[in-house]
Amino acid sequence: MIAYRLDTRSGLAPYMQIVQQTRDALRLGLLHAGDRLPTVKEVVASIAINPNTVLKAYRELEHEGLVEGRPGIGTFVLKTLGGPHTDHPRLRRRLERWLTEARGAGLDDESISALFGATLRESLQQEDIA
Repeated sequence: MIAYRLDTRSGLAPYMQIVQQTRDALRLGLLHAGDRLPTVKEVVASIAINPNTVLKAYRELEHEGLVEGRPGIGTFVLKTLGGPHTDHPRLRRRLERWLTEARGAGLDDESISALFGATLRESLQQEDIA
């Protein structure tokens, strides 16, 4: 089951953070069709958030066709977003080593995120040119 977290510095609305974290879990194969999302009550208890915020996130995911609410039972994943899964654990370990190196070089989380985002955008632009 997914465990949500909120980043008050992200600038992203709390409900959208829940939506994005769910999408990421679906992309990475951490959630599968048939899995149950945490109940609204469980999310409220774990991250101290307004229940309406969680409901809004779940409604957005339903609107996207990713989950389905079943009254009295819970909210369940309908489909994933991932394609054929590559070696995510291996890639994750390499990324964790890179993050350790970046922090060792004195970069804070915001600088790491900016560097990663800029590099990703440049890579996509190069693919478009090729």
